[in-house]
Amino acid sequence: MDVPEDLRYSDDHEWLRLDGEQGVVGITAYAADQLGDVVFVELPAAGTALAPRQTFGVVESVKAVSDLYAPVAGEVEEVNEALVERPELVNSDPYGEGWMLKLRLTDPSAAANLRDASSYRELTEAG
Repeated sequence: MDVPEDLRYSDDHEWLRLDGEQGVVGITAYAADQLGDVVFVELPAAGTALAPRQTFGVVESVKAVSDLYAPVAGEVEEVNEALVERPELVNSDPYGEGWMLKLRLTDPSAAANLRDASSYRELTEAG
């Protein structure tokens, strides 16, 4: 399973790519694989303030409907509008074109509380 080394990971299977005070958020390849074919993604509007672990949207697949959780606190600056027409990007390119949100982080140092790639691999292998 693909687990990029440059990202941080939540126990809820979201990833965070830091770029200064901005972070890009999506779901991991593991989560996308567990969901199966994604058919719909619901995301918040730009300007929405999120707390850590707050639900920010929903991903619907042929198997299930799952909530999405903010890995860190911040304000939504941009959502991936391409997912409206092409939700399958979550499956085909979860760490690239399948990203979901860009956040202005309240506290960029909070990313240190998330799992690194090695720890996330252990989480997914455990179960």
